[in-house]
Amino acid sequence: MKEVHSAQQWDLVIKGRTTLFDVRFKEIWHYRDLLFLFVKRDFISFYKQTVLGPLWFFIQPIFTTIVFSFVFGKLAAIGTDGLPQYLFYLSGITAWQYFSDCLTKTSTVFKDNASIFGKVYFPRLIMPLSIIVSNLVRFGVQLLLLLTMMVYFYLKPMEGATFAVSNAIFFFPILVILMALLGLGIGLIITAITTKYKDLTFLVTFGVNLMMYGTTVIYPLSEVPAQYKNLIELNPMTGIIEGFRYAFLGKGEFSVWSVGYSAIITFVLLLIGILIFNKTEKNFVDTI
Repeated sequence: MKEVHSAQQWDLVIKGRTTLFDVRFKEIWHYRDLLFLFVKRDFISFYKQTVLGPLWFFIQPIFTTIVFSFVFGKLAAIGTDGLPQYLFYLSGITAWQYFSDCLTKTSTVFKDNASIFGKVYFPRLIMPLSIIVSNLVRFGVQLLLLLTMMVYFYLKPMEGATFAVSNAIFFFPILVILMALLGLGIGLIITAITTKYKDLTFLVTFGVNLMMYGTTVIYPLSEVPAQYKNLIELNPMTGIIEGFRYAFLGKGEFSVWSVGYSAIITFVLLLIGILIFNKTEKNFVDTI
């Protein structure tokens, strides 16, 4: 009998990674529907058993802003660069919350999704990327709250407190991308390390809260003593938050150089995070 060999055409061929730099962006794009499915899952699962549901998007920043205004604005009497206190704190909270959510949720992506990773193949970067996108929805809602407050204070201005949207508003998309990528990069590094050192997970939330006090969320850079100013500026989120505040409110120590520094640190950490993530994903199921 004569053997007949038929050429087989495969829609997808799964191969092992040849190098750490083998990210396969084309494959990630191919699984974009799965990414949005994860986004929908995160949004629904988080709020489906809550009484107030998506209203928590508004409640959390409002109450945090009120507490910050009372503690740091009234009791500690920290200046706000001549801005209305509620706008000053809400702008910082909105930017910081997006970054911290991206970081903390990405930092546990291996642990939280070990059962899925161990059963079916898909590009592992889809999972942390879905976290970035789903948090973007929450950020958009809180940004809407900030814009609403800006309209209110524009119609009812406070004596001695003014604000104005600046030309730096055109940098806004860049600032959002930097916040997302910085949280993603640091989160990827942490989630890879926690596959072996699980106690690091307990330090993430604590560390992020401490990091906030090293960023200009609750005080303007102009209020920082000269001997500590350079130290605060080393935090890449400082330039981003100052730029965010300057873009929407017209006050803050914003410069292209500060945003450029934040961008360099962001992409360095993102590159390191992707490399470590690629290395860890090969055998993390055995150690998680």
